[in-house]
Amino acid sequence: MYVGKARAYTNIALIKYWGKKDERLILPMNSSLSLTLDAFYTETSVYFDKSLTEDLFVLDGKKQDSKQTAKISKFLDLIRQQQNLSLFARVDSQNFVPTAAGLASSASGLAALAGACSEALDLQLTETELSRLARRGSGSACRSIFGGFAEWQKGDSDQTSFAKSIPSEGWENELAMLFVLVDDGVKDISSRDGMKRTVETSSFYSGWLENVEADLATAKEAIKEKDFNKLGEVAEANGLRMHGTTLAAVPPFTYWSPESLNVMQLVRSARQAGLPCYFTMDAGPNVKILVEKKNLTALKNFLAEYLPEQKLITAFAGPGIEAIPIERSEDL
Repeated sequence: MYVGKARAYTNIALIKYWGKKDERLILPMNSSLSLTLDAFYTETSVYFDKSLTEDLFVLDGKKQDSKQTAKISKFLDLIRQQQNLSLFARVDSQNFVPTAAGLASSASGLAALAGACSEALDLQLTETELSRLARRGSGSACRSIFGGFAEWQKGDSDQTSFAKSIPSEGWENELAMLFVLVDDGVKDISSRDGMKRTVETSSFYSGWLENVEADLATAKEAIKEKDFNKLGEVAEANGLRMHGTTLAAVPPFTYWSPESLNVMQLVRSARQAGLPCYFTMDAGPNVKILVEKKNLTALKNFLAEYLPEQKLITAFAGPGIEAIPIERSEDL
């Protein structure tokens, strides 16, 4: 038996990844930039075991159906092919983040799976190699290999598409992200299906691609200069452009809900009141608000007049992927 376990944290893209140019290799249409956070993470154990006759996937203590297991098996097949391995595996994963609710559980989940496989088979992968491997499971997972700020370089092949850490001299530790949980249920349209429809049918998509590289350059400048307002402004604009592309898809769709729009307006109102903060959203209705730590309490107090406290979750900059010791005698 080969056993490994890893913990990976979710990341939130400040400059979004939206659209694939290669579905099989998961090569993105554009580069992206993210901040890894400490509040949400996934722990995954992998057991490659000769006694198994098929792959098993257990998520949060519940055995998953064939459809969900097939996604995991597809990634395991990649590992098995690379390592000339024929063993089936049991994958035990625990999400400390609502699954499929636009809170980036696939990023932490597939990064943790890649890390656990690497540990189980003693692959001795570099961070770059592990990032490249995680990308094959879920694009955004390649960024969760790293703590703090990370850039996913789009590349043009399997070898050239991976994430790397962005040096920031610890500036990320002065920042916070406040999650407003509009809805923690499973969304109607997955990120994968949403971006595919957008790339293939949205008349706004070309405008997205024309702007995103400039957005990325501005964000990297802001990090280098430790300029919070510059980073917040470009992150908010970039997120709005991404969501704008979905409105011109055929058929059109949106991840926004009425409450999402309400929270966006609250953020604008907070700025008008002299409180610097900026929103972003991924493929789901929940809103993330970027704010400096020094202003976090003031932001919470401002929002408390409009939103119940249980809808707010605070996150700070998080670490990169971590291997977790595991006893090989654990019950299967």
